[in-house]
Amino acid sequence: MILAFYIPLPSAKLMLVFLAALCLCAALTRLVLSRQKGIGFDAPDGHRKSHEKVISRLGGLPIFITLLAGLAFAMVNLENFPSDWWPLLLCNTLVFVLGFLDDLKPLGAKWKLLGQIGAAAILYALGESIDIISSPTGHGSISLGWMAPVVTILWLVAIPNIINLIDGMDGLASGFGLFLCVTLAFVGHFSGRADVVMMSAVMAGALAGFLMFNFPPAKIFLGDGGAYLIGFFIASVSLSTSQKGYVVGALFVMIVALGIPILDTLFAILRRAVRGVPLFRADAEHIHHRLILLGYSKGQALAVMYSVCVLLSLAGISVLLSRGLGPVIGASALVLMALVAARYLGYVRSWTTLRQQFNEALRQRRELEFASAYGHVLELEADRMENSTDFSQLLEMSLTRIGFINGPEESASVLRMTLDEGWTWEVNHCGKTTDLRRRRLETLLPGVNRARQRWTVLPGQKIIRTADINSAAPEA
Repeated sequence: MILAFYIPLPSAKLMLVFLAALCLCAALTRLVLSRQKGIGFDAPDGHRKSHEKVISRLGGLPIFITLLAGLAFAMVNLENFPSDWWPLLLCNTLVFVLGFLDDLKPLGAKWKLLGQIGAAAILYALGESIDIISSPTGHGSISLGWMAPVVTILWLVAIPNIINLIDGMDGLASGFGLFLCVTLAFVGHFSGRADVVMMSAVMAGALAGFLMFNFPPAKIFLGDGGAYLIGFFIASVSLSTSQKGYVVGALFVMIVALGIPILDTLFAILRRAVRGVPLFRADAEHIHHRLILLGYSKGQALAVMYSVCVLLSLAGISVLLSRGLGPVIGASALVLMALVAARYLGYVRSWTTLRQQFNEALRQRRELEFASAYGHVLELEADRMENSTDFSQLLEMSLTRIGFINGPEESASVLRMTLDEGWTWEVNHCGKTTDLRRRRLETLLPGVNRARQRWTVLPGQKIIRTADINSAAPEA
């Protein structure tokens, strides 16, 4: 099925555009690395963020500048360049700026989500919409009516967040973005959109140039600005390839090609819903984390996920061209892949004990709710108590009640929790550091933050400047 169609070879002009974008983005990325001072850095936390030193999060900037340069080139050199690119440019810029500002100083998940919805709503108001869903097989269609803006905005918001969610390992989101942009170029070719082909080649070239600095061990990260830009570019441009509001094969191709990120997001939603953890809270249980736990090196895990992404992209393009039973086969393959991945990656330890595993997750959720109750009390007492000594005694009691028992310092495990305003809280405890323990401790952070702001020093607690820890970290 996959090879049963003609694959067009890129023209020499298109290859030159790709190489020019690659070189420009690589040069701009090197410039960002050489000129950046003191802002937009990501510090390791010894848990989910396993890099050894602070690394720049401003990788989206050179990609965005390269995209602007490519758009200017396309407008000058491509005959009859469509005028509907200016809404795409406007809204992609808004989404990038939103993420870039968060890379400089965290804005909070709610504000970022509202900003994304706002940019998506603007694009819908400017004429890019999903009005009618036509079957990928070519038979029948459904008018969305009042649901059109909801479906359109959902598509435009979901894809950037899916890309951002998988951006947890060096080279992963940028590499996926590269393959998806190549897939988008094929969709543009078969849709007769030379502008989509060229801009997809520009974006793919920019990501290839960025990847030179983002492969493990990464010298620079995409940050939210880069991840949101990649996701919104893919979502908005694939939407623009639909004809007169119809969703034909273009979006279905991208859904199939996005198989791994969508699957990773689905797993994340399910486990966080069962455990009672906020949806946007990061953890160390994504697919790439699971592969590393299974014994894969970072490079091997990256190669496996790249390979699956390429195969799914080819499968998606094949479905676009074959029609017939192709979409049914593609959807069935995604469901089968989800079941196999859930078992192989350890999300499901055994199908026969799935109910027992679910009950265990509910037990952990109750433990987390118990810890949250102490966290709420601490947050209130941080304002009510008259001195830091009384608060520290309550904090010690709370730590004991949620399972943190002190032991000899030389044999204790250390958990580092990031506080506001550049401070870190170190907690020594007996026993193994687990993700559940870390989540319990996170429930106490609002109260500890408020107490530190009031008294600066908390007796018996080790609260130090994050910069002091980072300066002591070994060079990578």
